[in-house]
Amino acid sequence: MANILLRSVLFKGVKRDILIQGNKFAKIGEGISADDYPNAEVVDCENFAIVPAFYNGHCHAAMTLLRGYADDMPLMKWLQEYIWPFEAKMQPRDIEIGTRLAILEMIKSGTVFFSDMYWHREQTIKVVEEMGIRATIGVTIAENIDTPERIEENFRFLSGGHGSERVKIAPMPHAIYTVGEKLFRRCAETARSEGMILHTHLSETQTEVADCLKTYGCTPVELLDRWGVLGCNFVGAHCVHLSDNDMALMAKSGSTAILNLCSNLKLGSGIPQITKMMESGIRLGLGTDGASSNNNLDMHEEMKLASLLAKADGRAEALTADEAVGMATANVAQAYGFNAGVIAEGYLADALLVDLKNERLVPNHNFISNWVYAADSSSVDSVICNGRFVMRGRHIDGEEEIMLEAEKCAKRLAGKS
Repeated sequence: MANILLRSVLFKGVKRDILIQGNKFAKIGEGISADDYPNAEVVDCENFAIVPAFYNGHCHAAMTLLRGYADDMPLMKWLQEYIWPFEAKMQPRDIEIGTRLAILEMIKSGTVFFSDMYWHREQTIKVVEEMGIRATIGVTIAENIDTPERIEENFRFLSGGHGSERVKIAPMPHAIYTVGEKLFRRCAETARSEGMILHTHLSETQTEVADCLKTYGCTPVELLDRWGVLGCNFVGAHCVHLSDNDMALMAKSGSTAILNLCSNLKLGSGIPQITKMMESGIRLGLGTDGASSNNNLDMHEEMKLASLLAKADGRAEALTADEAVGMATANVAQAYGFNAGVIAEGYLADALLVDLKNERLVPNHNFISNWVYAADSSSVDSVICNGRFVMRGRHIDGEEEIMLEAEKCAKRLAGKS
């Protein structure tokens, strides 16, 4: 893997040289001599700032094919009459096409990792490997639709060594209302024995919490604690409706909550208590959810919205720009076991080069403030993942073909071709 020397890039408010050797940041300083690293590509970054790349903590990548297909209707009508019938038509090749479009969109908006809960994981793994980013790919388990034979095949896949340097595999039981105690416990035991993350939907709606209280006499978080699921490898998506005790249990266990703010607002599911969750000590990360309910995969939007919603209780100092960046980068990377999300020596070389000449970044009184509150994804010029450029000058090889194929595929599935 080639070395890269980023020359005179704006880093934490000052100009620095940054050397990438292999897939890690090797040296950060002033006046790093290219003569000392004759095989390094020298990149003039005089007009760029460097920031950590985004990590998308919860996504359904192939649902890009459903973007705008059904909107502005109640959740169950949306699912039962539109989303599920559309998904029932999707074949492995469709998953590949939708995932490729998703990764294109994510790279263009500065994301180099996503956690994916969907079907036909082999297709998703294939595309992630080809497009050069990172992912934790779920082996999705839903007891209400999986056959016993399919469930056993899922567990064989989990122990089959399908991961790689950039791709991890994880058991992802869909939710407490689709997976029972015995199977949920088995997922948790498999994750711990295999050194994997365990990821699920959690406390997304008031109905989910109310049904759990009625059936089990406790909240969903309390139920997972009772089942022995919570822990430092546990990542719960949504977490919109948490009680004080829920927060305490998640914080004490080292669990992570991934907030999907745009999606939950659009679906009318509610707004999580962001500042209260931060104060409780829960590690908080951000994710986009799927493009059928967001309707994009832009982590920058999630980052800005998180900071703004946290201030809705009247405290303008709540969730600062720096903290918002951490929720969209390092917190998610750490939750999924990657030594990344921070630009520092020894960390994985994942980063964005941001165009300081973009109109939204002028004037530049405070770059991080500009990055969170003023910029959008149009300011992302180049994306580095694992020590190599996956986008340069906002260009990705084959992007036109990816979009054309996805458009044809979506029309066919919707019966419009």
